[in-house]
Amino acid sequence: MALMTTRRADIEHHLAKYPDKRSAVMPLLYIAQEEYGHITQEAIAEIAEIIDVDVTHIRGLIGFYTMYHDKPKGRHLLYICTDLPCAVRGAEAFSEQIQEHLGIGHGDTTADGMFTLENVMCIGACHRAPVMQVDFRFNYNGANWEDLTFERAKQQIEDLREAQQTE
Repeated sequence: MALMTTRRADIEHHLAKYPDKRSAVMPLLYIAQEEYGHITQEAIAEIAEIIDVDVTHIRGLIGFYTMYHDKPKGRHLLYICTDLPCAVRGAEAFSEQIQEHLGIGHGDTTADGMFTLENVMCIGACHRAPVMQVDFRFNYNGANWEDLTFERAKQQIEDLREAQQTE
């Protein structure tokens, strides 16, 4: 039980907040994702055991919520809103341009592991579309890039790539 070994205090903290330990499932999924970079099959089994549910329940949550990842993602997560209000403002064409620039499709990760691109429904900035949310993770430290043109987004992506190479 690797999570209980490495993150026992965090897990106990969240379990203590809920009268029914099954209610702690989402924070425990975040802990696993933070620990491993994605939610592994071993973590799914461990969380299911901790909160006493079947693993299919856990897998269902991971499949439903876009913020949980069951496979490795890139160093930078790029989320483009393609919901109807953003689509009206050109988000779908914008997403296609970004995919072409990165050489990947929706949901894929670049060969160098630098970027994962996903189309999502609603970032909450419809009036500023096209909008891309960058590096949103459990401990939010990301940003929304708003009112984007392809050229501006391309430059910002390349700035991220360059910054990574100098680290």
